[in-house]
Amino acid sequence: MPAPFFIVKQLPVLPPSFYSADDVDFILPRVLELTFTSNTMAPFARGMGHVGAPFAWDVARRALLRAELDAWYARAYGLDRRQLEYVLDPHDVMGADYPSQTFRVLRKNEMATFGEYRTRRLVLAAYDRQEVAALRPVS
Repeated sequence: MPAPFFIVKQLPVLPPSFYSADDVDFILPRVLELTFTSNTMAPFARGMGHVGAPFAWDVARRALLRAELDAWYARAYGLDRRQLEYVLDPHDVMGADYPSQTFRVLRKNEMATFGEYRTRRLVLAAYDRQEVAALRPVS
């Protein structure tokens, strides 16, 4: 049974009318590359207009694409850089003794694997690039 419309309107989701053609041109190829990594997704890829082979699973490339999307959506939801820093790691903004954490497991795993919280660095760098390029999501 579909949710009553008043519930849908209360969800923190950007409506389809928010997205311009430029927004779709930014989002669609990144989503396609992140999702079409197997022939089992070929019908989805064809539906998005892609006629090539599945994308190679490249860990570094996928991290960059996710970071670009994360930064784009942070801006679309109106977060400034400081707010995004807080979302990624409240300790960076509030201090080491702040009692809350976000993405604790992700940070721990990336520190062990990469010696840094790579997602934080990539997302903030993507955010900065998008600000300089003045990509649209600033409502």
